[in-house]
Amino acid sequence: MQIVYKNIDELTPYAKNPRRNDKAVDAVAESIRQFGMKVPCVIDVDGVLITGHTRIKACQKLGIKEIPCIVADDLTEEQVKAFRLADNKVAELADWDYDLLAQELAEIDLDMDDFGFDTDDILFSDDEPYDAREHNEDVLRLANVDIDETEGKWQMPILAPTDHVPTELIPFHWAYPSTTKPEEYRKGVHFYIYDWLFERFWNRPQVYLDKLAKFDCCLTPDFSLYLDMPLAQQIWNVYRSRVMGVMMQSYGITVIPTLTWSNEQSYEFCFDGIPKHSVVSVSTVGVMRSEEGRRVWVDGMNEAIRRLNPSCVVAYGKKIEYEFPCKVVYINTTHEELSE
Repeated sequence: MQIVYKNIDELTPYAKNPRRNDKAVDAVAESIRQFGMKVPCVIDVDGVLITGHTRIKACQKLGIKEIPCIVADDLTEEQVKAFRLADNKVAELADWDYDLLAQELAEIDLDMDDFGFDTDDILFSDDEPYDAREHNEDVLRLANVDIDETEGKWQMPILAPTDHVPTELIPFHWAYPSTTKPEEYRKGVHFYIYDWLFERFWNRPQVYLDKLAKFDCCLTPDFSLYLDMPLAQQIWNVYRSRVMGVMMQSYGITVIPTLTWSNEQSYEFCFDGIPKHSVVSVSTVGVMRSEEGRRVWVDGMNEAIRRLNPSCVVAYGKKIEYEFPCKVVYINTTHEELSE
């Protein structure tokens, strides 16, 4: 069996492929991104796909051009059609042993939800005794909060100050794949894009803490505070950001507090728990897109400076017209981060 590499533009999807695979593309793309493309596509002598349609769509999503292929030049036209259907059908005939599956998932630190598994559902057993207090502590992260170490009316957990200033940052979703290169660990990890991905860390912190501890530092998650978002939701998002910061600091990770706010009403809680005279971080992405957006950002930044008097601001994004009264370090975004 010989594997040849073809440019993706040389490959042609089978026009009458009956398999609907769009829902699987993201999971397959994540698998290829984390583990590499370990299963070659099968093509006919004309470069038409026999198997691997989903993998090709995933490679297009990832920008991969060179595709490992096997040329099935030993099959007749009828056999090619039969093999194309059989390859898809036989996978439907297998079933899971859910006890063994749960055991395997419990031993894996990677987030297997990326590949289509509902790990919470699989790992939860109806046979286990239910304790409401224990369940709430787990879901709400109550065990990670010391009421005596909180601040303000809404009891935001207090973060420890830091004087550490990173020189490079990568997004959270680039930090946990098993394919992370060793040189990446000298960079810090930010949580400025794709809020929905932060939920994974919140729901299963134990999956990520070991990996995050290998990096230079971590910023606290920037859960969005929209102007039209109910205050209760804003308070909850700020609270979760602080809890996750405390959690990381307790794990020995260097944590840089992230500043986030909406309008003046949010000032009642959005700066609580952030240490004074510390290095902090803020995003400048999209600030200049509208006059209102610029005004909200400048007003909030002024309030943060007044209350916290930071020693340094790590600004994620492009340089903007704002006179910081302290040291500022800009770390630009990359095209790849924002275009995924």
